[in-house]
Amino acid sequence: MNEALLLDGDLRESARRLIATGRLRAENEPEEYRTAVKDHQALAEFFRTELNWTLEVHEVAGLVRLHKRRSDVPADRGPLLSRERRPLASATVMILVCLACEQLWRRPRMSLRELLQAIAQVCAAETAEGRLPRFPVVASQEVSKKEAREHRQSLADALKLLVAEGTGTVTVDADLDRALADDHGDLVVTASRDRLAAKFSSLSPTLLELNNLPPDQHAAALSAESLMDHTLEGADAPPTLEQRRLKVIRRLVDDPATDPLDDDTDTTTYLHTLTGRERALNVTAALGLTATVRRDWWQTTDPTGQASGIDFPNGRRMERQAALALLATLSGRSDPAAVLTLTEVTDLFTRVRDNQPRWAASYDRMPALARAAAAELVSVGLLTSDPEAPDQWQPTPGVHLWRVRVHRSVPVTASPDASPATPPRFEQQALTEPVAEAGSAPADPEGDEG
Repeated sequence: MNEALLLDGDLRESARRLIATGRLRAENEPEEYRTAVKDHQALAEFFRTELNWTLEVHEVAGLVRLHKRRSDVPADRGPLLSRERRPLASATVMILVCLACEQLWRRPRMSLRELLQAIAQVCAAETAEGRLPRFPVVASQEVSKKEAREHRQSLADALKLLVAEGTGTVTVDADLDRALADDHGDLVVTASRDRLAAKFSSLSPTLLELNNLPPDQHAAALSAESLMDHTLEGADAPPTLEQRRLKVIRRLVDDPATDPLDDDTDTTTYLHTLTGRERALNVTAALGLTATVRRDWWQTTDPTGQASGIDFPNGRRMERQAALALLATLSGRSDPAAVLTLTEVTDLFTRVRDNQPRWAASYDRMPALARAAAAELVSVGLLTSDPEAPDQWQPTPGVHLWRVRVHRSVPVTASPDASPATPPRFEQQALTEPVAEAGSAPADPEGDEG
């Protein structure tokens, strides 16, 4: 371990929380906030040197903000809406988040009706040029009641995302859904201008001229350090060693799993070099994370659970239990790297239910449970999905790093009136780092632990 990279224990905890949420708030995390403010120079230097991320302290706003800017943004992660079948927030909702912040910056205290009207006026002025979508919120001859209601609900979703951040940036004084359902209902939306100023970290999309760039270059342009970086000659040149280092180290601390072989360059993969491997292990150790290393896979875990919003496989939801049941079989298939089909997963769950009739009793249709379980494994990098091949998943080498044990409760009595045995409970354990239970397990024969 490089001593120069070591972080103080308290500062390390603040760093892990910043990795997970991007911010520390004085009212929500007082101890971590005070520690980060006191030693902000050391913390800012660590993030700048190792990840090229900017740390800002806004004492007036009671906020420490980490600007995590990645050119390879995970496409399957983002703001979630619990009421939707596909929970990732739509583009319309994300646009309304920005428009709501703009209006609340101008007037930090507005009624919901005033906010709806202000955003509708901005959209009406820009719709003709195609810069913003239509956003009528009142039914008329040209606008149906259904369309107006959907637009109002989209703004409610945008405000819910802002409130759910827990930063105190935006607050409301009543239930949003109830206020929108009642034709005469209203509420007050309040914002902190100081925290709104620290919310966004990218350069202006207008100044970047994103309209002139293809969509696949937008993330790189928004993560550029200066206005000219994405327009310089040679922008299509192969990435430099420093760019490759930042890309892979950011993944290690920000994602649950990293494929060291997904580099498109013709040179040696960065994590396969002695310097790259040592640097990566030093950074994860400095943050108090555990890196489980195979030649074809790196898995990063946090024993404290502070560095990630991903809590799989903890939890007792049936979808998580089904995901663990599926994970238990993936490494034992005749060809672990073969494509996994919906039929194969459904047959597996059917056999489990045949042995334990009460298991997954709330699911009448096994395919629905199979898709839900696969989605859980996709979210943590153990399966990958292809939009062009629905109901098919590709296992990753990470499936070899987990061991699942099944616990079945035994009835206390054997009388005829006794209730049936409880359903099996699946619990997992990483082969090098226990997550759900105390104690360790044998390391994977193809890897080691850093």
